Amino acid sequence: MTPATVDDAVVVPRDWRRLALYLLLGFSAGLPFYMFNAVLLLRLAKHGVDIVTVGFFAWVALLPTFKFAWAPVLDKYDIPGFGRFWGKRRGWIMLAQFGIFASMAGMALTASDFSLPLTALFATLLAFWTTTLEIAADAWRIELAPTAAEQGPLVAANLWGYRSAMAGSGAAVAIVPAWDWSGAYMTVAVISLLAFPFLVMTKAGQQHGGGRWTALTTGTLFSAVTLALTGLAVALAGWLLLKALGSVGLDNPDIVKYWVFGVALVPFVALAAAVPWLRRLPPDAPLRRSAAIGPYVNVAWRYGVVVVPLLLFISIYRMGDVMAATFAPVLFNALGYGLAQIGVANGLVFAVASMIGVAFGGWLATRASMGWALVIGAAVSAISNWVFAWLAHQHPGGAILFTMQLPGFHFPSWSPDTWQTFFWSAPVTSGDMKLYFAMAVDQFGHGFEGAVFVVYLSLLVNPRYPAAQYALFSGLAFLIPRLVAGLSGAIQKSINYDGFFIMAGAMSLGAVVFLPFVLRARPRPDDT
Repeated sequence: MTPATVDDAVVVPRDWRRLALYLLLGFSAGLPFYMFNAVLLLRLAKHGVDIVTVGFFAWVALLPTFKFAWAPVLDKYDIPGFGRFWGKRRGWIMLAQFGIFASMAGMALTASDFSLPLTALFATLLAFWTTTLEIAADAWRIELAPTAAEQGPLVAANLWGYRSAMAGSGAAVAIVPAWDWSGAYMTVAVISLLAFPFLVMTKAGQQHGGGRWTALTTGTLFSAVTLALTGLAVALAGWLLLKALGSVGLDNPDIVKYWVFGVALVPFVALAAAVPWLRRLPPDAPLRRSAAIGPYVNVAWRYGVVVVPLLLFISIYRMGDVMAATFAPVLFNALGYGLAQIGVANGLVFAVASMIGVAFGGWLATRASMGWALVIGAAVSAISNWVFAWLAHQHPGGAILFTMQLPGFHFPSWSPDTWQTFFWSAPVTSGDMKLYFAMAVDQFGHGFEGAVFVVYLSLLVNPRYPAAQYALFSGLAFLIPRLVAGLSGAIQKSINYDGFFIMAGAMSLGAVVFLPFVLRARPRPDDT
């Protein structure tokens, strides 16, 4: 890699094209998320994997919470070829798209789950490259729109793309009966490259050497080498981690519970102890000037002791969203719903309800005070989880209300009736409508809450460190929820599905107790 010299923020005009760009980037980031999270857990459940082990796979989604560990690299370096011609942010996005495609293709080739460590390897790689794309896209968004008024529409467009893509990947389970899990994953892998040709055809950055196609060739070759080395590194790290966990007894679910809650508290205890010292550091202190940790030290330096309740609030606020997204498909499977019904719930219903929620949340974030917007978001999120506690006591059967055409993607012999060639008729029962209603309530609430929260996090960031600090805030937002999500199977065995979702909703609503501290947080002026 070479030091970054190109800033590509200036090539994006301030009009509908900016919104379209972030709609597309949101789609690119959202498409793979369900494939290493909810869809993967459903796939494992269908293959008869024990529910406690299924829950442990939710920890793959922990990787994005640690994206601050490599976010400074994206701020400092360009991707050879891509970065020199298209700029730093677009260069990283293009590399990440190649990584997403390769990782998802690996998940398609191992879709029988004959080796769970191999399944975990490709899922982890997919999570890594998806997160890398998000880091680059979020940093670019903050550079393009530094105010709340500008952030609202851009965040809404980004989340529309993100959530519609999640719906698309969730709906991919509907084609599993015809194309198997391998076909579903490979289909999503191909679609995941949708944004790449559009980025290739965008304008060059301010400073560039060589032509477009030379840059594309160089960047592609560098990407291939990077993907191979990353795969080897993750495989080695995973092998060492499994050995270490087994040696200290963490293969026992009962012991894991204590470790999980202990790990969740460590960052906050350490930060509380360090804040008074960090606040006294002068501008020329090595810790504040460090490219690797300086952006994170700056957070504590700016906010002081209030940074602890602020980060606790951030870490709990999305609890309900994460828990529902992780375990809802497993609930649907346990209730007896088929892949067709789950595909409709995770697809069409998810997309429509979440986009409406995002629109209302983005609108509220620009009209109401941030405090009231956050309170309303937390309440709506709690209700969104409690609706699944109600669903857990419903029956999937019932009277047939109507029929719908679902994608079959089977190719029988030629018939003039081409509609039936690509689709089949499926009855919709009153039990199905209960599922779709619960999913609509859930996704409206989480779309609403998510839009408000993204605007709030963006306003906390120091514009000097957009990639690193947003990565820290958005990563910590999912640390505790995803740690707890890994225990979903063990928790469900103890308190059943209804208790699980009641608990998750209550934890989201409980974040409101930190608001009196959070709303008083005012960063002190920069002294450099």
